[in-house]
Amino acid sequence: MEPTEIISSGVLELYSLGLTSQEENEQVYKWIKQFPEVNAEINEIQKAAEEYAFAHALQPDQNVKQRIIDKISNQASGKIHVPEIPVKQIDKQSQVYNMPAYYRWAIAASIVLLIGSLIFNYTYYAKFRSASENLQVAQNELNRQKEMASAMSKDMDVITDRNALPVVLNGTPHAPNALAKIFWMKNTGQVYVDPSNLPQPTAGKQYQLWAIVDGKPVDAGMISTQKGMYKIQKMKSFGKAEAFAITLEKAGGSPTPTMDEMYVISKI
Repeated sequence: MEPTEIISSGVLELYSLGLTSQEENEQVYKWIKQFPEVNAEINEIQKAAEEYAFAHALQPDQNVKQRIIDKISNQASGKIHVPEIPVKQIDKQSQVYNMPAYYRWAIAASIVLLIGSLIFNYTYYAKFRSASENLQVAQNELNRQKEMASAMSKDMDVITDRNALPVVLNGTPHAPNALAKIFWMKNTGQVYVDPSNLPQPTAGKQYQLWAIVDGKPVDAGMISTQKGMYKIQKMKSFGKAEAFAITLEKAGGSPTPTMDEMYVISKI
């Protein structure tokens, strides 16, 4: 194997943690002698592991030191015999390291904590994302309710205006069930229409309001019924008008009313 393959295999990390078998240890020894890059990588792994372990180490209780001193004081006088641990002679060039057991446990515990942290972060992120999406849905619904409330408030301003003269436009024989309402402001001549009781127009068709002025029909504007969302709409203003009518025209309107498509009409 090439040094890059060895380094990327993950064996060196396991070796540094003392989790490799005897056979794998011997293989690592050979690699250390053969490739300086492998030896340098092990140094870096152990250095990083020790730094991580110390960075996440727990501060021992203050009484631990005193307990150790008391334990030593209770030992019999004289030198304490420390048994010698046989060490396998290894070529200095190989620089094989044997990590102390407590480092291994500290690093293993740190890795477990790291994995647990990653799982917690992922779970928290998933919940946060779900909550964020729900919040966005709620925000959109709130905005829609605000728009509806604003439109309703404007409608009420028109309906309750003391200068508003309501005019009911009844259905013609062509559409006997149709109904609409005009609010004509006597002080300004402004005209508002409420088309909420008109049938939904067919595709390519649109309602058009007409004012009868001096006996002639005058275009008063197109009525919007997009997506069936009817509301009181401001139309063109007239200083005076004798009557109002609504016809169904092609989308965009017509210069003259189509009498066969007249839906509602009323005199003022």
